[in-house]
Amino acid sequence: MADSAPGWGPQGRPEPETTGGNRTKWIIGGAVAVTVLAIGAVLLLRDGDEDPASAARSESQKFLDAWAEGDLEGAAAHTDDAEAAASLLESVQRNLGAEETALTISGEPVRAELNTGAPEAAYTVPFTASFTLPGVGEWSYESSLYAAPDGVEEDTWHVHWESPLVHPELSEGQTLVLSTDQSERAPILAADGSQLAGPSVVWDLSIWPARLSDPEAAYEALDGLDVGLDTGALADRVEASDPDQAVSVVSLRDEVFREHEDELRAVEGLQFAEDSRPLAHLARTVVGGLDPATGAGSSGLQGRYEEQLAGTPSAAVVIADRESGDAVEVLYEQEGGEPGTPVQTTIDADVQRAAEAALEGTDQAGSIVAVRPSTGEVLAAADSPLDGGDRSLSGQLAPGSTFKVITTAALLEGGTAPGEAIGCPKYETVEGYRFQNQNEFELGPATTLHEAFTASCNTAYIANRDRFEPDTLRLTAEAFGIGVEWDLGAGSFDGSVPDAEGANDLSASLIGQARVQASPLVMASVAATVAEGAFHQPVLVPGAVAEPAPAPSELSADTYAALRSMMRDTVTDGTATVLGSVPGTPHAKTGTAEFDTGDGELSTNAWLIGYLGDADLAFAVLLLDGGSGGATAGPVAVDFLTGFQE
Repeated sequence: MADSAPGWGPQGRPEPETTGGNRTKWIIGGAVAVTVLAIGAVLLLRDGDEDPASAARSESQKFLDAWAEGDLEGAAAHTDDAEAAASLLESVQRNLGAEETALTISGEPVRAELNTGAPEAAYTVPFTASFTLPGVGEWSYESSLYAAPDGVEEDTWHVHWESPLVHPELSEGQTLVLSTDQSERAPILAADGSQLAGPSVVWDLSIWPARLSDPEAAYEALDGLDVGLDTGALADRVEASDPDQAVSVVSLRDEVFREHEDELRAVEGLQFAEDSRPLAHLARTVVGGLDPATGAGSSGLQGRYEEQLAGTPSAAVVIADRESGDAVEVLYEQEGGEPGTPVQTTIDADVQRAAEAALEGTDQAGSIVAVRPSTGEVLAAADSPLDGGDRSLSGQLAPGSTFKVITTAALLEGGTAPGEAIGCPKYETVEGYRFQNQNEFELGPATTLHEAFTASCNTAYIANRDRFEPDTLRLTAEAFGIGVEWDLGAGSFDGSVPDAEGANDLSASLIGQARVQASPLVMASVAATVAEGAFHQPVLVPGAVAEPAPAPSELSADTYAALRSMMRDTVTDGTATVLGSVPGTPHAKTGTAEFDTGDGELSTNAWLIGYLGDADLAFAVLLLDGGSGGATAGPVAVDFLTGFQE
């Protein structure tokens, strides 16, 4: 009897026959079927994306990458419980405050055991979690997650969400928290050890809406503080708030609060809480500020020396109950925070106070810098207004005729004698541009270099431009330390004197215009170099300066002597006679620098630089947008120089 194929049962499966031959055929047929299924499986794998382990790894990597990048909703979307995942991931991110997060798969995915609570057909994927935590550094641990297919017939995968995924010790209803105990922030000190910045009493003002019986009186009193409060916006916040929920208003320095205390306390509904915070008392633009949210230094010396001032906090990473906030278990602990170390500056508190008081006496924005010629120590650096930045150290402005100290030094070094006639015409035209003196004065052809300096005659220098090569001013400026990189222990602009590009550029550069730029610090240092007869790089934080920069070149003793004589006669008979009554034998040079206001109009910045012959002090005074050196900057210089000598 011929062999026949086995019959098919009601479920569409082969029914085995009982004869030996047919049983053999069934086995052979089954083998063929298995072979066909195997081939089909291979074909399916070739047509599909990847094998299960690779799919588990791929999905896990997407989840971990999104988490590490801070895309928490994106990470949660890769899980089987997006709402719960997003909630816990956001809680962990908020409470740890990690500066960086790195999540790396640390081994090959393996099929999860069924008795572990893993989903069906899930793979265990190990990974390393590493967080860079503020004040702590790197904190790492090993964890794992389950990746599973979405269904038996599906080829898409997901991460199975559960709290231990975030950390193996974490349970439902818990989160991770970084708990820090900040060390006491160290002060920034003046040269005498007094504080330029340190712990200070402040008053936190708030409003209790339910008790605010006279809002108009409250807002009038707050306007009187003159601290930039938008009382209109504040009124809107108060109106929209819970009547029994305090509305924060402003934090005041103790001296400001005490000045207005009576009128503030007279208003029902205003509340006051005394607190202590690090604040700057003097040299505030140079000292810098703190980030109100973190308390870390955000600018100036506070930012530059953040690690030194802040010290090392004690810190711990804990598991906490999400509802109560109570710590459940300590996972990592950083023992014993070290207090910060003070930053010592060269600022002379009395000189600094005098500089700030002098600027308060004018309505113009301005800066004052004082330097000790014998050492380069910065004695004062004051700016007004305070929100204008540290212009005193970092300003980039045309120095105007104060730069004639360097121009004159170049002529003297080139062989021009102080008594040599160089003339002072009313006008000097260069390449079609007419230069003139302030108020169009002229002194005549017999005017000497000494006289041109004390009278600040622009045309005298420009008419003698043929005595200068394109690089003469740059090379001479190097003897004053301009053109080298300074290290004060603080940020600064150290001046720029480019080589001249043509006769017009040279002419303007001779009188401190064109592309010549300097900060008040640079010009105070120029005066200090004349006083000392040598350049000493300015220094503000001596402990941070390994080696002050030297000048690449030096001027002759005769040049310095001639400059001192000219600067003294500028006070006795020249443009700086306003300093005549100042004690200490002042020497000076005035300057008026033009600049374009941006709308096609010209304005001026007023400069006055100099030094006291009987004291180890050089200075620069700058007032912005209006006036001239002698008439505008001069009276402020008088207030400053007499202020610390009284």
